[in-house]
Amino acid sequence: MNLKLTKPLAFFDLEATGINVIADRIVEISIIKLNPNGTEEVMTEKINPTIPIPKEVSEIHGIYDEDIKDAPTFKERAKDFDRFLKGCDLSGFNLIRFDVPMLVEEFLRAGVDFSLDNRSIVDVQRIFHLMEPRNLSAAYKFYCNGTLENAHSAEADTRATMEVLLSQVDRYKGVKIKDAKSEKEIEPVTNNVKELHQLSTYSFADLVGRIAYNSKGEEVFNFGKYKNKKVTDVFKSDPSYYDWIMKNDFALSTKKKLTELRFKMKLGM
Repeated sequence: MNLKLTKPLAFFDLEATGINVIADRIVEISIIKLNPNGTEEVMTEKINPTIPIPKEVSEIHGIYDEDIKDAPTFKERAKDFDRFLKGCDLSGFNLIRFDVPMLVEEFLRAGVDFSLDNRSIVDVQRIFHLMEPRNLSAAYKFYCNGTLENAHSAEADTRATMEVLLSQVDRYKGVKIKDAKSEKEIEPVTNNVKELHQLSTYSFADLVGRIAYNSKGEEVFNFGKYKNKKVTDVFKSDPSYYDWIMKNDFALSTKKKLTELRFKMKLGM
């Protein structure tokens, strides 16, 4: 169907060096401008972020330092992007939480006052989550073609979860997708609990994401003034930081992990 537009609607997506709006930078921008008459205009460009792209981030979006070393910086292209988006409303997937703040931040750094005044913003992800809830009842209906009775009853939810997993394993048997890292086709959902475990694990050293792993597999802080710094390095340079965490409102799993790392450090392990 055709959207009823009174002015152009610019769909856009950003790839960046990370998700920190203040510290990270755009490495690619793609804009599809849908005009009221139904015509489209496309603008896609690689951007030199002027800072290194972390290896683990490059493995996700496939853009490496070598790919953008000769690309223009955002500042060099900012006025062109501003002209292309002039008079447009904006749309994207999760753009309210990430793409719009990142884009505006880059414009401001480039000295371009990109205003959101008089622009409508349409977040496709919000519509998706509103109309297609991602909860157990929705999963049971999708995979088991049934209605979950007594939802939020512990036993009913547990049994439904079991039935959903059995249906998932059956439904996706032999289904292959492209692996983002290797570009090879893989079969992610198999009838093997150890392999299913790999789909469910997070790249965090604790349970709440306060301690992450860097590209070398070393534990780093994932918050605060020492974000992305090795835990052991911080403990050496600022021993009081450990005591501060222990005395404040952090998850016990975080405190436990930090205590283990501190103990290993003292033992020279």
